[in-house]
Amino acid sequence: MTNSFEIGPVQVGSGRLFLIAGPCVIESEAHVRTMAEGIQRITSDLGIPYIFKASFDKANRTSVHSFRGPGLKEGTRILRRLAEDTGLPVLTDVHTPEQCAPAAEAVDVLQIPAFLCRQTDLLVAAGMTGRAVNIKKGQFVTPADMIHPVEKVRSTGNQRIFLTERGASFGYNNLVVDFRSLPTMRALAPVVFDGTHSVQQPSAAGGVSGGQPEFIPVLTRAAVASGLDGIFLEVHDNPAKALSDGANSLALHQLKPLLEQLLLIHSVVTR
Repeated sequence: MTNSFEIGPVQVGSGRLFLIAGPCVIESEAHVRTMAEGIQRITSDLGIPYIFKASFDKANRTSVHSFRGPGLKEGTRILRRLAEDTGLPVLTDVHTPEQCAPAAEAVDVLQIPAFLCRQTDLLVAAGMTGRAVNIKKGQFVTPADMIHPVEKVRSTGNQRIFLTERGASFGYNNLVVDFRSLPTMRALAPVVFDGTHSVQQPSAAGGVSGGQPEFIPVLTRAAVASGLDGIFLEVHDNPAKALSDGANSLALHQLKPLLEQLLLIHSVVTR
């Protein structure tokens, strides 16, 4: 692993496991607050550093009719206020270079969606903000080739980069995880495993993506045992009613027992 850095109180690449979690998209200001506070109570009890995540816009939904979120202006207002009130670091997706600077004024981490991990202008714009940048590995990119997105961000002088594994395309409407990717990418930057998008079945449910959430615990346990820096989970209090990615989200009541298992595994691996 090449470097470590801080995102508020969260140490990335320090050897201490951290969590990124929240709903896929901002459904409402009240819902964001409920989710952030609920997850924060759990992580505080367990002593695991926590970054809240939610997107102001999901520009890569399968269908034009799908809910995308409140948009840049309202979404960043909600996220900025949440960060101020809770003290949590906050992460959100950006989809275009023009979104990077205004989003960076509201959040601590800019996330590059997997489908956009080769978009040079987007990576450079994100890097130029000075915010931490999470690059999600595209389903179509080899782990070793993630050096190129990393170098694009580093070309701006920004070294605050980490990478997220979320599975690779395996035929149609299916993803698989090659756990060799974790040590391969960890040689480039700190690495996070996305346990919820890795069980997604892209575009497999009639205009939306399906999923197999029963495998979230299996994959996240294996990932932590393989050695990594953080875990990414989309968490919702009612996945069946979620406006985006409900089919692959972890239910809020399942979060604490899963994190307890992951912390035990991590303590053994790092002993």
